[in-house]
Amino acid sequence: MVEVVPIHFPEGTAIAVTVRLPKTTLLAVTTDHGYIMCGALDVGLLNERLAAREILAGRAVGVKTIQELLDAPLESVTTTAEKKGITAGMIGRDAVVKML
Repeated sequence: MVEVVPIHFPEGTAIAVTVRLPKTTLLAVTTDHGYIMCGALDVGLLNERLAAREILAGRAVGVKTIQELLDAPLESVTTTAEKKGITAGMIGRDAVVKML
């Protein structure tokens, strides 16, 4: 099952996406400029093999719901995210606001 829900912030609206797969759930919160995602996101791949795309993204691990993703500290972020002031350890919600 796929669930898509808007999340409203004073700065704008992000979209939460939950994809329930067998034995795992993929979680993401996206804006027009970037996204945060659960542990399935491979930040190393984005930074190394896809560096030319300058993807603005962050990863939180151990999260099971969108609320947890928003509340969790980011475990890692892309180089492009760092250039925008988004850092590892930043709470997901704060990173999304910077992406709006």
